[in-house]
Amino acid sequence: MPPSESDTVSMNLKDRAVVISGAAGGLGTVLARELAAQGASLALLGRDPQKLDALAGSLALPQARVLARSVDLSKPEEAAAAAAAVAGKFGRVDALLHVVGGWTGGKTLLEAAPADLASMLEQHVWTSFYAVRAFLPHLLANGWGRVLMISSPFASRPNAKGGPYAIGKAGQEALLLTLSQELRGTGVTANLLQARSIDARREKLSAPTAANSSWTTPEELSAAVLYLLSEEAGTVSGAKLPMFGAYS
Repeated sequence: MPPSESDTVSMNLKDRAVVISGAAGGLGTVLARELAAQGASLALLGRDPQKLDALAGSLALPQARVLARSVDLSKPEEAAAAAAAVAGKFGRVDALLHVVGGWTGGKTLLEAAPADLASMLEQHVWTSFYAVRAFLPHLLANGWGRVLMISSPFASRPNAKGGPYAIGKAGQEALLLTLSQELRGTGVTANLLQARSIDARREKLSAPTAANSSWTTPEELSAAVLYLLSEEAGTVSGAKLPMFGAYS
């Protein structure tokens, strides 16, 4: 009997070491549970040690398969120390799922404070930059790896009064797409998943409405991540996968 798709994914992720940054958030939590079930070893990164420890405990993984570490990825020295700790724990790093995020908006560019833009650049560009610089050498050493980030359609089609966020996401996309070109022939891929709004509540609604039809659930994103982590996605790199329905 041939293996099912889920069996194939499971075999691919067994003994893989996957880093989830922003692990204690809604999407990170779902990713951690799905990947733990598929046999991956997990490095759970974030800024709240109590939430990370609670998540690690809820996964019921052997101690050898999980690491929870508080880190500020906007600081290069902390990102480098985290990468060293993950590699030291598992002996390898196979994937970086960078789902750190944040939003600010509601003001025109004339009204927005410079600190708003600085905050968005820090959360979306600088954390991405330092995370890639810290973890990518380990993926390259394997000759196999996956880098995945969550972006937004606003990066290329910004709305009014959302400039700092759109600028931050545009910078993150440019970083990731540049990386995908530089990784050609290495066995490491780099891809983006685009979501307008991540919200688990949509699952509880009986039918999509105009107000929620562009919401994306963590489970939908997780399913796409599992595919992009698989061997079958080895030729997919530099993609921006839209997961938000049509443009409004």
